[in-house]
Amino acid sequence: MPIDKIFKDEASEEKGERARMSSFVGAMAISDLVKTTLGPKGMDKILQSTGRGHAVTVTNDGATILKSLHIDNPAAKVLIDISKVQDDEVGDGTTSVVVLAGELLREAEKLVASKIHPMTIIAGYRMAAECGRDALLKRVIDNKENPEKFRSDLIKIAMTTLCSKILSQDKEHFAEMAVDAIFRLKGSTNLESIQIIKKPGGSLKDSFLDEGFILDKKIGIGQPKRIENAKILVANTAMDTDKVKIYGARVRVDSMTKVAEIEGAEKEKMKDKVNKILAHGINCFVNRQLIYNFPEELFADAGVLAIEHADFEGIERLGLVTGGEIASTFDNPESVKLGECKLIEEIMIGEDKLIHFSGVAMGQACSIVLRGASHHVLDEAERSLHDALCVLSQTVNDSRVLLGGGWPEMVMAKEVDELARKTPGKKSHAIEAFSRALVSIPTTIADNAGLDSAELVAQLRAEHHSEGCNSGIDVISGSVGNMEERGIYEAFKVKQAVLLSATEAAEMILRVDDIITCAPRRREDRM
Repeated sequence: MPIDKIFKDEASEEKGERARMSSFVGAMAISDLVKTTLGPKGMDKILQSTGRGHAVTVTNDGATILKSLHIDNPAAKVLIDISKVQDDEVGDGTTSVVVLAGELLREAEKLVASKIHPMTIIAGYRMAAECGRDALLKRVIDNKENPEKFRSDLIKIAMTTLCSKILSQDKEHFAEMAVDAIFRLKGSTNLESIQIIKKPGGSLKDSFLDEGFILDKKIGIGQPKRIENAKILVANTAMDTDKVKIYGARVRVDSMTKVAEIEGAEKEKMKDKVNKILAHGINCFVNRQLIYNFPEELFADAGVLAIEHADFEGIERLGLVTGGEIASTFDNPESVKLGECKLIEEIMIGEDKLIHFSGVAMGQACSIVLRGASHHVLDEAERSLHDALCVLSQTVNDSRVLLGGGWPEMVMAKEVDELARKTPGKKSHAIEAFSRALVSIPTTIADNAGLDSAELVAQLRAEHHSEGCNSGIDVISGSVGNMEERGIYEAFKVKQAVLLSATEAAEMILRVDDIITCAPRRREDRM
């Protein structure tokens, strides 16, 4: 029996060389796709969905682009995964990690073609990654002890992160905003207490940071417009039962007066519920669900501010920020934790009215209000700011920073090259290849800015041969510049994550020598 009949008719198998080729090609295609978004002069991509409404996203955030792709190639999926993980773990470097992994595979392909076994390449890559990481560890800067210096480090990191994003025009403004927001967190990496509200109108420059909490809701009719020393009950409960719901309920009555009695009973039930809620001694009631007119009226009579339909994620955040807990039953008031804040008032942003809670229990809470020309701009601004906030919150915990602009890659490449010279055997080729792959990141940054990358990288390499050199690619002047003077810094954690994830992903794809594609199970004809 011929071997190829093991599989069913629709299944296919690619072996050895072919399998490796198809995984290399897929991975390189993905890395080429996002390559152009790397660096301060990186370009954006427009993603248009073919679904209903043809939603359009304009972005240059690697993870966002890759998340939206539907891809058939298994190796490409591995790269998409690492960019996702990079996004969840440190928030930035999503493009770099894919580009680096793609370059490692491109180098590996040449090595495999010259008859070096994948396992040898993997062993070399592992040694090189360790060596690169150690090289960075020797050169990290840590100013945790000096608060002023540390703050300026953080602002520089934020500016470097925002440099390659849509916010690059007002990066000083946004960097200050992000650093202020992160300092309020006092070292926690929970970004939930920073709320980002997007309001079209104005320009990006009009965005501001507001202490306290802003809820994107209007205050109801006939209710107090401002409350001092608020006691807030955050609830998730149905407040819409004072009318008989006609559909779905079957009630047989023999006259209209009976219907009126039932409605009356429902109303009484509602009244009881409202009284139970008022018994908590509150003056602000926030509910995640609807509040009908009748209970709203009762609240207004009691001088309690009732907010309905508080936004879905926001309700948890509101509970967290005001120090209350979300309640859904109101029988024993003593067990419910109420939220508190000094002042609730209505504010106007652009055309919209919002409710502002200031002096909240959790001091770290703040809201960032983004203004901008259109929803697309705002969405991209939010993604960029989120990247910056992630990186900053990670850096506050792990305060080691590096210079940016291709400097870390050059430092690593130099050390890795030296390691290659010392290593006997075929591994040295793999280690050398690793250093070439590292250099591809500054090369790409220069290419994207339309500079002569070969010239610049050669200059960089020469300068890095002297000890303690701070040179990187300065895209603005189009030359090799001192990164320390330019204030281009990156977080060590981001770089380390990029290095290790890319190496692991490349290793994983290199190990493949067989791709088996299974046919979907057919449904039997049910006649």
